[in-house]
Amino acid sequence: MTAVSSPSPRLTPFRITAVCLGNICRSPIAEAVIRDRATTAGLGSLVTVDSAGTGDWHLGHGADPRSLSTLASHGYQLPGHISRRIDADWFDGLDLVLAMDSMNYRDLLALAAMTDSEPDLRMLRSFDPALAHLEAPHPELDVPDPYYGGPDGFGAVLSMIEAAADGLVSDLPDRLGR
Repeated sequence: MTAVSSPSPRLTPFRITAVCLGNICRSPIAEAVIRDRATTAGLGSLVTVDSAGTGDWHLGHGADPRSLSTLASHGYQLPGHISRRIDADWFDGLDLVLAMDSMNYRDLLALAAMTDSEPDLRMLRSFDPALAHLEAPHPELDVPDPYYGGPDGFGAVLSMIEAAADGLVSDLPDRLGR
């Protein structure tokens, strides 16, 4: 009889990066929510969550005050966030890249094509069980950019991200081999 071995434990945390355009609205919200959900699920020490943008307009700036206010009013924290831009060198160190919309998804595909790595690139809302049947890029999988709107748009974005984060975190044990 041959023993079946289980996968060996990861030596490094599973690295997730949420990506939007400027890294001040949607992706910082996703970073805070996914980190919170992973911690609540007891996976916080096994997962590293961060965020970045595809554009450079807001490099070095903090998160949009409306993002921070929306997060705080729902019990989330995002201390010390500073906007960054993703580049091709990042892909070797990432396990999961989450695009906030179809345009970011296509930009990330083009960026990944410049590397030898094959990152697991998904649209965040593809983890929402109600949308899991859609193939990326699909407009219904987009998390709309709330930047030019009012505070209600940030609340709607948070709700979309929470639904997707719940689906993602329920999928994490399989991704972690647990």
